[in-house]
Amino acid sequence: MDGILNINKPRGITSFDVVARVRRLTGEKRVGHAGTLDPEATGVLPVCLGKGTRIVEFLVDTTKAYRAQIELGVTTDTGDASGQIIRREDPSKISRERLESDLTYFCGTIEQIPPMYSAVKYQGRPLYQLARAGIEIERKSRPVIVYSLNLTGWQPPVATVEVVCGKGTYIRSLAQDLGKALGCGATLNNLSRLRCGIFDIKDAISLDRLEAACRHGYWQNLFYPIDTVLIDWDAIIVDDDASQLIRNGRPVALSSYNNNKEDRSYRRYCRAYTLDGCFLGVLRFNLERNEWQPEKVFA
Repeated sequence: MDGILNINKPRGITSFDVVARVRRLTGEKRVGHAGTLDPEATGVLPVCLGKGTRIVEFLVDTTKAYRAQIELGVTTDTGDASGQIIRREDPSKISRERLESDLTYFCGTIEQIPPMYSAVKYQGRPLYQLARAGIEIERKSRPVIVYSLNLTGWQPPVATVEVVCGKGTYIRSLAQDLGKALGCGATLNNLSRLRCGIFDIKDAISLDRLEAACRHGYWQNLFYPIDTVLIDWDAIIVDDDASQLIRNGRPVALSSYNNNKEDRSYRRYCRAYTLDGCFLGVLRFNLERNEWQPEKVFA
């Protein structure tokens, strides 16, 4: 089976644990997830199967939405509730107005230092492995994009915020940085991913539901087609000659599809379909040659 499952990851297991269970339930060997969730985090985890694993990179690049509960006045060594408390401070003077004001500083393109308890690799090893061994590595800050950051609940000292952000954004780092800005420290108490690209928490299925569907033989009905992930891209329909070229990995000029080279380079990718609606694959525009190069062929 080739496609994507929208899994609602439960608390207490890793993203790899979810992949292993999906592999066991479906019998599909090629399984991968798009966008790691911490063991204590819940919510949307797209799991790709078969040829669907080839579009993981495009899913990782999509925007994501989270709901986070941040406790003020508490600092832990991991940045979340799973760690050891290393400092307590009095957050009683922090008002809702102050919170909302400081949150605005974290919108837009910001610099963020990845936490030690993360999957970012240093010399081939994930940082969390080094952190568990008591080793701390100096990390460079990197730019991330926060599209929106809204305070949706305030029960002192716990703030509930909803975040829409780009790839590579760490919500626990956001919580820590907010605590520093407020001067009282903060830690991430609870995190749920509400959306990853087109996949929404309202449509996500539990692992128990997937297991029941596999047991009764209708789990394929829970699949999203591969091209669903690319729905925001331009779609083109090619004739039989161009279709054959694409299947063979050969570039196509597609002069009938938008002669504006600057516009094509801006779009960069598009979806290609045959005359009968079969999804051929992903094409990438080559600005120098003014042609579309097959990037991933699925037909």
